[in-house]
Amino acid sequence: MAETKTAEPISRKLGNLATVWSFALRYPGQIAAALVALVISSMATIAIPYGFKRVIDRGFASSGDAAAVSASFYYLLMIVGVLAVATAFRFYFVSWIGERVVGDIRRAVHANLVRLAPRFFEENRPSEIASRMTSDTAVIEQIVGTTVSVALRNTFTGIGGIIYLFVLSPKLAGFLMIGIPLIVVPIVLLGRRVRQFSRASQDRIADVGAIVAETLGAMKIVQAFGQEEREKSRFGVAVEATFGTAKRRIFIRSIMTAIVIALIFGSVTLVLKEGVTDVAAGRISGGSIAAFVLTGGLVAGAFGALTEVYGDLLRGAGAAGRLAELLAERPEITAPANPVALPAPPQGRLTFDQVSFRYPTRPDTSALNDFSLDVKPGETVAVVGPSGAGKSTLLQLAQRFYDPQLGAVRIDGVDLRQADPAEVRARLAMVPQETVIFAASARDNLRYGRWEATDAELWAAAEAANAAAFLKALPEGLDTFMGEGGARLSGGQRQRLAIARAILRDAPILLLDEATSALDAESERLVQDALDRLMADRTTIVIAHRLATVRAADRIIVMDEGRIAEQGNHDSLSAAGGLYARLARLQFEGLAA
Repeated sequence: MAETKTAEPISRKLGNLATVWSFALRYPGQIAAALVALVISSMATIAIPYGFKRVIDRGFASSGDAAAVSASFYYLLMIVGVLAVATAFRFYFVSWIGERVVGDIRRAVHANLVRLAPRFFEENRPSEIASRMTSDTAVIEQIVGTTVSVALRNTFTGIGGIIYLFVLSPKLAGFLMIGIPLIVVPIVLLGRRVRQFSRASQDRIADVGAIVAETLGAMKIVQAFGQEEREKSRFGVAVEATFGTAKRRIFIRSIMTAIVIALIFGSVTLVLKEGVTDVAAGRISGGSIAAFVLTGGLVAGAFGALTEVYGDLLRGAGAAGRLAELLAERPEITAPANPVALPAPPQGRLTFDQVSFRYPTRPDTSALNDFSLDVKPGETVAVVGPSGAGKSTLLQLAQRFYDPQLGAVRIDGVDLRQADPAEVRARLAMVPQETVIFAASARDNLRYGRWEATDAELWAAAEAANAAAFLKALPEGLDTFMGEGGARLSGGQRQRLAIARAILRDAPILLLDEATSALDAESERLVQDALDRLMADRTTIVIAHRLATVRAADRIIVMDEGRIAEQGNHDSLSAAGGLYARLARLQFEGLAA
């Protein structure tokens, strides 16, 4: 993801909003309706001073006609009615476009994120990404639903007002226009500083969101270690940093607004002084000078509002740029142009052929070194070894979350780089060490294995996973909400739910990553019993630190520093006196003690 920049060329300052505009262009009908309503409302606004001119000129004329004065008031009321209706239509369509565009951007960003490889989320905090999806899109919603409308309305009003000012009095209007260049200069100069602080402000807001998500997600750890005050302090520092950045941005914007308003209304005041002289000399009517004052006020207000709008647009450009970075990310793992189909029916053979691999975030450390392993269909292979030996890397490569730098990983003889990743992953079922339970119902968590599964199939999988008893005991059965991370379940229950999910997957290759770790004896017995049923007639790779759980494997692979140090069964490896024997002695003697 692109790094945050402290400055951008002038041509790119508002260019980031092109991303937002590309989404808005999908709705030309609504845009046209909003523009029509906006133009009508601006024209009605400019027509109001003309209405007052008629009332004053006819009402104060020596030969004032009461009927003409009444007609002028009716004309003024009609303008107000048109303005009200046009404003309502403008508000509806502009707000509709704002909500729709923000929804489309969120969906597009999310759709792109779920395609990205794990490397991206190792280098970028998910909590910060979530903040971009919320706080930045909220800024975009304000820009599209309010700021752009205000900018266009004031632009039309300002241009229309200037034209009408020249109609009323070219001389006075000419004097008024002299002040416009004085307004533009501070907008441009101070706007650069506002842009920098706006981007920095959004970054600080993202930091706040990231800390909140991280703390709430680890609340048990925070409280267990008594770190509430520390987290309050850390959050306070982030909030104050956000406030400090916002304060500098607000200070610059307030100076810009003060300068512009002073210039605008100062110009209007000086012009009016000249206008009073013209009224006294009879060169302009009282109604005309009143209309000029009102129109001048509208023009001044329009240009004054544009100064604030410009700051908002700069802030929106920063938010749009951050979202555009997420949209611009491209997945490293993709299907080739002409993917090779995996054999059907599936065999369940998994082969690592002279694989060497380094994680992109740790390029100086080899996770696998010239590693070769052929797991035959239906075979259960246990992989053991010290931490950092490369065991979990095998599962990552098998699922094609990464591609090896050297060698090849094959399923049923097909190099995974030549196959569609979706088809590869459809051949695999995974039971991870850290079970992921979504904040949804038990039914939806089970259906993650196969979304079209019927309730009968869900209960059959739950029975096979020894999960049916506790699922039936839930208040609403399968419709019970599981809570954040499965908070309503114990560790063993979460693991059995994950096994039921894998059973529903019904894939020929099963990957087990420490599936019975950190469980009590009773939970481990239930989980292991469910795993035994799941492993039947499937190719299985078991990653385990507990050697007692892998004794029955067809083959045990002992890994060390990314290579196979030993392989065989439990008895042969124990008798060999190598690394496996040492690990077994440490574990079993520790248990005996």
